[in-house]
Formats: sequence, structure tokens, C-alpha cells
Amino acid sequence: MAYVIDDSCIACGTCIDECPVEAISEGDIYSIDADMCTDCGACADVCPTESIHPV
Repeated sequence: MAYVIDDSCIACGTCIDECPVEAISEGDIYSIDADMCTDCGACADVCPTESIHPV
């Protein structure tokens, strides 16, 4: 099971450095590659807008 980033993402960059497998891509709204995501939840733990959720 992977995590996803919803439309409330503000592209602050906080989550990118937390991902141990570099599954997060930058953009207007960041995205998580479901095939790379290991479901660790590190990104969700640091997201200031609570935009990251498990699928």
C-alpha cells in the first residue's frame, strides 16, 4: 500500500528529504510513485498541511 498526496499540498519540500527511497517528485503539487513507496509513513509524519495519506 502506498501513500498519496492530495490537493492541499503546498509544495513546501518538507517531505522530499524524509523519503528513504526517493519516491516523491516535485511539482505544483508533489506526487508519490506508488511502485517505489515502501509505506513507511515518514513523509506523512512531517507534512505541515497533512496532505499525505495512505491509499
